[in-house]
Amino acid sequence: MLRSFAQGLIFTAQRAIAAALFGILLLLAFAISSSMDGQSFLGFYRYDYLFFGAVAIQLLMLYFHLETLAEAKVIALFHVMAMVMELVLTDPHVGSWQYPEPAVLKILTVPLFAGFMYSAIGSFFARAIRLFEVSFQKLPHFNHMLLLALVAYINFMSKFFIHDLRSILFVWSTLLFWKTKVSIQIQQHRYQIPMLLLLVFLAFLIWIAENISTFYDIWVYPNQEHGWQVVWWGKIGSWYLLLLLSLVLILKILGRRDVQGNWVLIQTKHKKSK
Repeated sequence: MLRSFAQGLIFTAQRAIAAALFGILLLLAFAISSSMDGQSFLGFYRYDYLFFGAVAIQLLMLYFHLETLAEAKVIALFHVMAMVMELVLTDPHVGSWQYPEPAVLKILTVPLFAGFMYSAIGSFFARAIRLFEVSFQKLPHFNHMLLLALVAYINFMSKFFIHDLRSILFVWSTLLFWKTKVSIQIQQHRYQIPMLLLLVFLAFLIWIAENISTFYDIWVYPNQEHGWQVVWWGKIGSWYLLLLLSLVLILKILGRRDVQGNWVLIQTKHKKSK
């Protein structure tokens, strides 16, 4: 019994690391590049090399069939949406956070690599769904999910100009996904997890990654300008809402939902990653 549990734990950890490969490699790049400290090398800066590295990771994942072309297209869409949000939130008149180091490859206040941090979330969802053979039960209608995700996306930017709808969004998402279950395959067994519980757990993990990123000065919040501090725990709620946007895009494009609310991944020709 204990041996079976240990094997299941190892299997789960291996698949989870494989699913989060893009994000893990980005975090390693953040740590390794921290010694550059705003200095240029061959005319480029740290943020520029992070962009080159992220593009290289993406191309290698496609080349080695660790990611499908369909998954890459969804991730690219999320990258663009994330860059739009970054441009608004890093504007000096808003100043939610800032990128403290120079960059050649940037749009206004945002270095081009920034969108890849959000793409890592999309990559995780896409790969985890395939690697864990994920399916959903009692998934709400896509139009309802998409409306919630779009309102949450807009609220990230509009809350600085009009009333913040975050509390309403939390209640809305709870009511919408209260009955939704996520089914995952671990070796010969399938397990069901409440979708809301899973999203909160994943938001917590991203919050930890956010603390690692800000520790290495990838971006800086106003209260971190004079020294690193732990990111406010309330950011977990922000990541929870952002996860909804990423997940809805993934589910809409990569899978199929029937009238009973059962969702399955559309099988495509793909070499399984080891």
